[in-house]
Amino acid sequence: MSSALNDVDPIAMRRVRPTSIGQLGFQCQMNCFASNIKCRCSPGNAAVLSSTSSQETLVELSHIHRTERKMGDTELSYYLPARESGVNDIYDDIRFVYMSPHSAEQALDEAGSNLEYRTQTKDGDGMALHQFANDFFGLLGTSSLTGLAALLSTEWQKNYGKLSSPVDLPDALESRLPQPRGKLAQIASRIDFERDQRKLIGGQTFPRVSGASRRTIVPTISFDENHTKNMLKRCKGQGVSISSALFAICNIAWAKTMGTNPEMPSLMYSALNLRPYLLANKALNDSYWFLAIGYFNIILPSFLPDSDHVVATFWHRARVAKNQSTDAIKNSLTVSRSREMARERGKRAKIWAKEDDDKARGIWRAPPPAPKKTGPPSNALIGLSLLGNLDGIYKHSAFSEIKLDTLTTGSRQRAGGMLLFGYTFVGKLWISLGYDRNGFDNEVVERFWNNVLTCTEDFLIN
Repeated sequence: MSSALNDVDPIAMRRVRPTSIGQLGFQCQMNCFASNIKCRCSPGNAAVLSSTSSQETLVELSHIHRTERKMGDTELSYYLPARESGVNDIYDDIRFVYMSPHSAEQALDEAGSNLEYRTQTKDGDGMALHQFANDFFGLLGTSSLTGLAALLSTEWQKNYGKLSSPVDLPDALESRLPQPRGKLAQIASRIDFERDQRKLIGGQTFPRVSGASRRTIVPTISFDENHTKNMLKRCKGQGVSISSALFAICNIAWAKTMGTNPEMPSLMYSALNLRPYLLANKALNDSYWFLAIGYFNIILPSFLPDSDHVVATFWHRARVAKNQSTDAIKNSLTVSRSREMARERGKRAKIWAKEDDDKARGIWRAPPPAPKKTGPPSNALIGLSLLGNLDGIYKHSAFSEIKLDTLTTGSRQRAGGMLLFGYTFVGKLWISLGYDRNGFDNEVVERFWNNVLTCTEDFLIN
């Protein structure tokens, strides 16, 4: 699989801090990091926190719970490539460490320092955590300040009060998936995964450039509600979804953009929701703050038929994309393949992280040339993030005083990343292309984007 699988940004977890065991010593042992708290920790003594309230009460540190666990392979594949600074040799024992707030007030202070509010019309950071955003707007739009304060106090007492037990972190994805039974099943899973990977043939890629720092841009277009309804109706009439149609649109748009090596197919990838496959876990039932993502691939021909058959070919390829997507979701081997892919991605992330750190130290040496790969190429053309109908997540009526009209996603990606996004929001279909402007031949990317828009109008509107 192409390294483009790592283009997706990691979920930002402010309170659940990725760190290594070697880094824990740099934190105050008892988590005295709030700006209004003076640390009074001292070895060998019972540590207390001094309150700045008029009561000047002392809060016992038994209220603070420290929970940690080792990162899973999928989490490593997101976190390691996204580090912006710092050097770390310990790639095999990187952990999430959570220190509970010692009071409801501290929880509020920390939330305030980790949220940024803006009043502006320019594009901002992508909103990837839609469920959180919906809950956040719901709280703002339906609750009074007094009610919010009371709710926060109740939640803190329930989860972190003196008599409560520590709240567990959600387990890593890999430990939540059904496990193979016995050594033979493990070997069979690996053999199946390797055979499945050899079927991935892709010979189409965007021309890349290097040398400049990342500059992500996200050109975005939306279609009004009437056009969106008609587009959905047209897709339904052809037996496909908008998501399947977008794979075919990218396929035809690319053929019109380059037209080289038409004998080599186009390989595209997208995210696969693994939550339906997870084993039951109470910690996960109480929270949506966990990562449960896999990947599937769509392979379509790259040749462009004559003009009389383009429309028919487009719908045929959309149906092929639908069938391949359905097979990826319903295949009985989806779980084992996802587990093996997570292991592969985690392994690659560790290798790339070490290269990044060695370069930062100035000690990096180019590895010996890898053995020449035999067989056809398996390069990914582009990734598609198909978010579906976001109006099923955002309950607009629950915060009627707040009007949402635009959502920009995908504005934070790794250098050299590219993803096409498709989703419905406030009744409109939105399509955007998030990519590193300094990582690709811009003339080719802009031509492709224009072809995507033209194909969308030609096939779904006109």
